[in-house]
Amino acid sequence: MSYDFAYYPGCSGHGTSKEYDRSTRAVCAAFGLNLVDIPDWSCCGSSPAHALDYSFAAALAARNLELVEDMGLGTAITPCPSCLTNLRAASYRIQSETFREKVNKLLDRPYHGSVQSLSVLQVLVEQIGIDAIAARVLQPLKGLKVAPYYGCIMNRPPEIMSFDDPENPMAMDNIMTALGAEVMPFPLKVECCGASFGVARQDIVARLSGKLLACARGLGAHAMVVACPMCQMNLDLRQEQVNKALNENFQMPVVYYTQLMGLALGCPEDDLGLDKLAVDPRPVLSKVLTVAG
Repeated sequence: MSYDFAYYPGCSGHGTSKEYDRSTRAVCAAFGLNLVDIPDWSCCGSSPAHALDYSFAAALAARNLELVEDMGLGTAITPCPSCLTNLRAASYRIQSETFREKVNKLLDRPYHGSVQSLSVLQVLVEQIGIDAIAARVLQPLKGLKVAPYYGCIMNRPPEIMSFDDPENPMAMDNIMTALGAEVMPFPLKVECCGASFGVARQDIVARLSGKLLACARGLGAHAMVVACPMCQMNLDLRQEQVNKALNENFQMPVVYYTQLMGLALGCPEDDLGLDKLAVDPRPVLSKVLTVAG
């Protein structure tokens, strides 16, 4: 069975998280999810826009949703929780006629509010299903201990995101179990990593991300598993900054869940971008999976 979705990669997907975009496309293709790129898509506003003006932020997101309406598709999906938050928040607020009028005044063409926005993770869990994922595994991740980290916006606020448990989400946990990995009981799975303070307040990022890395290490995890480019950057790319600030020696791989899915499904390694991560996960993956196999 094939499903057609309008695909919104987000700015990070074409920049700092290309490996997430590549592995997402590979995994979706493996399950017959046809990702139709939105023509002439633009930035959704990311983190800064809503701090300036809610109607402006909604207009940035709505412009992309209006393009999806033009495509004749009813659902847009994105791998990025920040993008998803903006798309869903726009749709939620546009239910108000007064707010919709303010937003549409900023657009070349009005958005009518007909598009549903979902995360790729939600589609995999709810439309493909955990059992179907398990049935497609060619290389079980036996012996690999993972700590799934969701971040603070994937499932919150619940009235807007409408996916999984806002305090104890299990989507990635269940996928990792289906792949054969051992999921560690990570108690900080929805705690903030420091989000977009990486430039302005590195001390905050070091403290919050360091807490997450220390917890995962204390649980004996071989790797942390994420679904958010911002979280991945703070925990992976900035890990040396965290080490310096906290006098630590973290060497924790931080991988996207789609990368591990692709590995278990037998996708070509070139499609997964494991070599793009700051802390190379391949030595750990190779050692653990070889020993377990």
